Amino acid sequence: MTTGKFGALLRRPGQARPAFLELFFDLVFVLAFFRLSQQLLEHLSWTGAFQTLVLLLPVLHVWSYTARFTNLFDLRHPLIQLLVLLTMFGALVMAAAAPEAFGHKGLVFAGAYVTVRVGVVAGGVFLLRGHEGQRNAVRLLFWVGMAAVPWIAGALLPGWARGALWMTAAAVEYVGIALGFPTPRLGRAGTRRRADIVVAEEHMAERYQQFFIIALGEPILVAGLTFGSGEFGADRSAATLLAFGTTALLWRIYIHRAGALLADAIAATNNPRRVAILTIYSHVIMIAGIVAIAVGDELIITHPFGHPDPAWIVVILGGPALFLAGRATFEYAVFGRVSPPRVIGALALLALTPAMKPAPPLAVATTAAFILAGVAVADTLRTRRLPSEQPSPPG
Repeated sequence: MTTGKFGALLRRPGQARPAFLELFFDLVFVLAFFRLSQQLLEHLSWTGAFQTLVLLLPVLHVWSYTARFTNLFDLRHPLIQLLVLLTMFGALVMAAAAPEAFGHKGLVFAGAYVTVRVGVVAGGVFLLRGHEGQRNAVRLLFWVGMAAVPWIAGALLPGWARGALWMTAAAVEYVGIALGFPTPRLGRAGTRRRADIVVAEEHMAERYQQFFIIALGEPILVAGLTFGSGEFGADRSAATLLAFGTTALLWRIYIHRAGALLADAIAATNNPRRVAILTIYSHVIMIAGIVAIAVGDELIITHPFGHPDPAWIVVILGGPALFLAGRATFEYAVFGRVSPPRVIGALALLALTPAMKPAPPLAVATTAAFILAGVAVADTLRTRRLPSEQPSPPG
């Protein structure tokens, strides 16, 4: 492999663990997820959900590309550290602007995102001169450049025009991942050459684990802030305990087997790009579910026995359903199969939504927690039957 002039910047064999800077970088996403959940809470409607999703997609794209960037480059080098810190500041600006991104701060949000994406990817193209990985960086820059047009154009237009253009821009980037970023004269990225997808399997797997834990900080933060803002009565205390228990169940279901064996799955597959794509998409779905769960936590703590609202029911049950759908996709990426309890749990949550309309929020959330607990128990029973199941990712 040719390393080029900047070969000293690349990650070396044996550098498998994430650096402290990467954990520092993740902190900005605590703010981002909190701002997005508050955006959804304040606009709890289908329009609000659509707008929150449109804003969540670029936030997650910043993280996933930075994880790929730090998987390729050596974070001990000051230049690489500077690029990561600049990306972090851009993500901070995005998080700060998010609640008003569909108002007067649209250009701030889109401008920060485009600057971060184009700047860092262009930097990667420059730093990879003479390296075989430069071709992939050029492909990515081409697609990021295409998406930049609707991002900026949308920021200059109001209302649904902005939402439509921004969703188009986000779709361009996420579809590009699935297609291998086909680019004029370069074609699409290969699917078999492991070094083009991931340099250090252990590093990438641990980064996803860490990021998921960061995402779980969002419902913990919301539950603590909401509980502390009022009286510590029995009803609010029960709702807070339920919110905490639900978050603990999300952790247990995520980390069980697939979450702990992602590195082995990446090493075992003969199609690393497919595993990478499924892993990215599954985490997008799971984190979207966590944002919705955080909104539900605030609702059940503030109004544990309040008058039921159809939108509340949807978010309280829909969040766990999204999480289970994403977790099933992640399981397929690692094992090439999906456990029936995850599918059954997600379908049960959706099916119960109409029936739970007369129930108070605390009862609805309790139902969701029981379903998640059932999935966790089923996971434990499966492990007892198959204690040594190894990853078998799709080829």
